[in-house]
Amino acid sequence: MILNNYYYYFKSAIPPRICDNIIKHALSKSEQLGLIGSYDSKKVSKDDIRDIKRKRNSNIVWLNDNWIYREIHPYVSEANKKAGWNFQWDYSESMQFTKYKFGQHYDWHFDQFEKPKDSDNGRIRKLSVTCQLTDGSEYKGGQLEFDFKNYAPHMRDESKHLRQATEILPKGSIIVFPSFVWHRVKPVTKGIRYSLVMWNLGYQYK
Repeated sequence: MILNNYYYYFKSAIPPRICDNIIKHALSKSEQLGLIGSYDSKKVSKDDIRDIKRKRNSNIVWLNDNWIYREIHPYVSEANKKAGWNFQWDYSESMQFTKYKFGQHYDWHFDQFEKPKDSDNGRIRKLSVTCQLTDGSEYKGGQLEFDFKNYAPHMRDESKHLRQATEILPKGSIIVFPSFVWHRVKPVTKGIRYSLVMWNLGYQYK
């Protein structure tokens, strides 16, 4: 799908006080290794973990708090409209608080699955959200980057197709993008980057 807008952002949207409350709330819970694909946290072996960390190395906490949804949902709706996507969506998964420490990263991926999960009643991920909880001055590396992939592979030109989302470096900034868009988080080289990720689901495209 070729889009006029591959992402839509809101700079410094969430007040710092709210960002700090989310961080404090998440850090009070037990964290786990961020997984990829269909890996089950209860069944991963040491070899699985080694393979996973090549692709993704981060620590996460799952959150499902209404006060956080209320902060972010209005921005999802506004971005969906103003970016011209107008995707139908009516449900949000549990949110993922992510901690990227030195050397941690998440290589190229997109957020949609091949088919709806049984638990989602026919819905698929349509709109992904990242909320920047740490100001960009507090860490180095950890850049969120996009590759729009609307080109033949042999024509790839990073100056045209690779986009670094520097707009969301200020604390509390929000970026919304279709869940089929390729993106990555580069390795953190200093400090810690905290972010909150949310996936918003709707029924399959018609």
